[in-house]
Amino acid sequence: MTKEAITIPTADGVADGYFFHGPAPAPGVILYMDGIGLRPALYDMAERLVDNGYSVLLPNMFYRFGPAEPLDLSKDRDRMMQMVGTITPTTSKRDTAAFLDYLGTRPEVKGKKVGTTGYCMGGAPSLTAAAAFPDRVAAAAAFHAGRLATDSEDSPHRHVGDIKGEVYVAVAGIDPFLGPTETDDIRAALEKAGGRHRLEVYADVQHGFTMPDLPVYDRDAAERHWDSLLTLLRRNLQA
Repeated sequence: MTKEAITIPTADGVADGYFFHGPAPAPGVILYMDGIGLRPALYDMAERLVDNGYSVLLPNMFYRFGPAEPLDLSKDRDRMMQMVGTITPTTSKRDTAAFLDYLGTRPEVKGKKVGTTGYCMGGAPSLTAAAAFPDRVAAAAAFHAGRLATDSEDSPHRHVGDIKGEVYVAVAGIDPFLGPTETDDIRAALEKAGGRHRLEVYADVQHGFTMPDLPVYDRDAAERHWDSLLTLLRRNLQA
């Protein structure tokens, strides 16, 4: 497995990040980070995807504030929330256009179809990518994500009807970051869109349950997330 530090020109600057790949070409996956940013826990997740047959792009979504650097929730929460606020459907769509172009230049990526997966803040960009680039994104997942259904005209739930790929959304049963009707709204939107879209509530686990470096990590639920994600990707990218 190879991990490369990379930079990608975007409409708003230059995004740094990492590209992970094995020795042979494999389908591409974009991993959209959570609000804590790039760190070893996410590198391990990208490596697990590589081990399961994918080439993985892990971009720094906060590149507008400079190169990736560790965030300490006990000290940097206000700064983190400021950065999270810049990740909108509009900015993530522009970024994803550049990410897809980049994957198209890499010989380690097999085929044009890609998968996306996002966590917390990264869930909305994952679904936005599937709606904005329906001929490229064959599978999109979002785990313990926020802002999937908002009052904004560009809210992801308003555009799931544009998605051609398969969608999987996993909601934490205990998630104070969700609006009171957000889960029902995204579920209704997915059901109306039809297709192969599914939402599941992971009962009794907290926001962030997939992240092994957080105190809310839940091993059983995290492994269930891996089973669901890998099944989704395999069905759509390795058939």
